[in-house]
Amino acid sequence: MIKDTYKTITNTSEGLFTDKGSKFIAYAFPIKSEDDIKEYLEFVKKEHWKARHHCYAWRLGTDRNTYRANDDGEPSGTAGKPILGQLDSFEITDTLVIVVRYFGGTKLGVGGLINAYKSATIDALNQTEIEERTIDNYYKIVYDYGITSQVMNFVSHHQLNIINQSFGEKAMMHFSIPISKADGILEILEEKSLNEGFTDLFELELTVTK
Repeated sequence: MIKDTYKTITNTSEGLFTDKGSKFIAYAFPIKSEDDIKEYLEFVKKEHWKARHHCYAWRLGTDRNTYRANDDGEPSGTAGKPILGQLDSFEITDTLVIVVRYFGGTKLGVGGLINAYKSATIDALNQTEIEERTIDNYYKIVYDYGITSQVMNFVSHHQLNIINQSFGEKAMMHFSIPISKADGILEILEEKSLNEGFTDLFELELTVTK
């Protein structure tokens, strides 16, 4: 079965964890590209230029296969990996978490660091809203005005999401369909158009696959 939903955060949030004088400030950011990641990292490093570490992890894409974790000078596996682990625990993507550490003078050890970065991340993610979204295919249909009622009835019946429309020499509509339903709905559209004899009155094009 095709999975046609994913989870992501909708707003920036902040979390905090302290241990033996060390302060761990976590920031969670919704992201769409690696350019967003660079921008947020620069922002946080500028805001916390006195901090010893700026550790982070992120995941991108509805398949959740693009990711990275960075310890930024902490012992290997004690910072970036625990942050990434919480992104996975919350089952979210298109999300960046940066945890800034101010050293309090007492070493926390491997276990203490893992717990600190994990806890700060959890606190930040608990402060934001997590939303489930559909994974859609996007289409463009160009059609003669004479079949407007048939097109709109089809869109309404199958609850297709209209992105935008324009009206020139012909009518044009961008719409989306959840990927799990796309093939079935398009087969119905093709069969319907054949039965009603207007296959030559419209052109359908897949524009974006997500």
